[in-house]
Amino acid sequence: MIKQDTTSTAKRVLTYEEYQEKIKNLKSMEDVNAFVKDLVAPAVQTMLEAEMTHHLGYEKNDVAGNNSGNSRNGHSRKMLKTSFGQQEIAVPRDRNGDYEPVAVRKYETVQSDIEERIVSMYAKGMSTRDIHAHMEDIYGVDVSADMVSTITDKVLPLVQEWQSRPLSSLYAVLYLDGIHFKVRDNGKVVNKCGYVILGINAEGAKEILGIWIGGAEGAKFWLNVLTEIKNRGVEDILICCIDGLTGFSDAIKTVYPDTQIQQCIVHMVRNTIKYVSHRDRKKLCEDLRRIYTAPSEEAGLQALTDVQEAWPQYKLALKRWEELWDEVAVCFNYPDPLRRIIYTNNAIENLNRQFRKVTKTTTIFPSEESLRKLLWLAHRDIAKKWKMATPHWGQILSQLAIHFPDRITL
Repeated sequence: MIKQDTTSTAKRVLTYEEYQEKIKNLKSMEDVNAFVKDLVAPAVQTMLEAEMTHHLGYEKNDVAGNNSGNSRNGHSRKMLKTSFGQQEIAVPRDRNGDYEPVAVRKYETVQSDIEERIVSMYAKGMSTRDIHAHMEDIYGVDVSADMVSTITDKVLPLVQEWQSRPLSSLYAVLYLDGIHFKVRDNGKVVNKCGYVILGINAEGAKEILGIWIGGAEGAKFWLNVLTEIKNRGVEDILICCIDGLTGFSDAIKTVYPDTQIQQCIVHMVRNTIKYVSHRDRKKLCEDLRRIYTAPSEEAGLQALTDVQEAWPQYKLALKRWEELWDEVAVCFNYPDPLRRIIYTNNAIENLNRQFRKVTKTTTIFPSEESLRKLLWLAHRDIAKKWKMATPHWGQILSQLAIHFPDRITL
């Protein structure tokens, strides 16, 4: 027979015979849920009483406790919020006041699995008020919006640890980009940028190197970020894929002088058609495609010349292709599988799209910490799906080993 609890505030644990009898009477899932719910508080209570016995070194009412220097001193009531609703338990106390419960820690009112569910919902973009309503409707647990924030704040030390973790010494490809958000700062709503670096390591696996929050996307900030990842162990980057930010290339060359820089073709096209009449955009995009799909750099440069001659009215819009040609043409050095990876920022654009999906419910973040916390939680969910290496990675790695014989070995 399981020992019965004698506290007045908690339900007693069922005897084996009562337990078997209740099981026989279960007729539906509602009965099962109700039965399990009735077991939670007694089970926790039994654990707490066992902890107190271990703490004191003798059983309740045992003469071994006489003149032992410490003894039981009643119980204090506590409402525990669990996945089966609120449960009242009685936490035992000792006279010396040095008993620290483990099953339900001091000041803890929410069972750990509930905390995990709250964190999971927050990571998927649910607001604190939505989580409060959901937990109350589905689980019968009253978790305030402030409590949701307090629970999710527990991941902040993990965010800091992740942000400062050592990194791989070599990354084949790195994508650098930023996403803009509205954040409260000293009583004002300001624009903040969430800087993200996505890398493909020597094994072909995708990895987010870090998430940084800054005032605006600028070369100076990226210089600090690149210096940081170098201090965290990144010794070499073969190819960096970037957008057309002024000074971006200089920041990369300052920290990693041997890195090849590839301008994102998608950004190049977008920046070009901003200055183009709507009726001409489709045809011009088709002509621009001839440039970056050309079989060689010479053919691509000839295609650019042809486009400039065919569209003299947009000479100014096309001038940037000529100015950045050395960084546009890097992709021509590589076969198609690798070229497809580096001539667009699709990998990080897809990542940013998933970040925006999670953050769209929050129009204004109360602080930088709340933004960093949500982006990290979202990254954790996203990264779980990255189980496969980059397609054709064996072939790509062999090509990289030929192009960079002193920097990568098979």
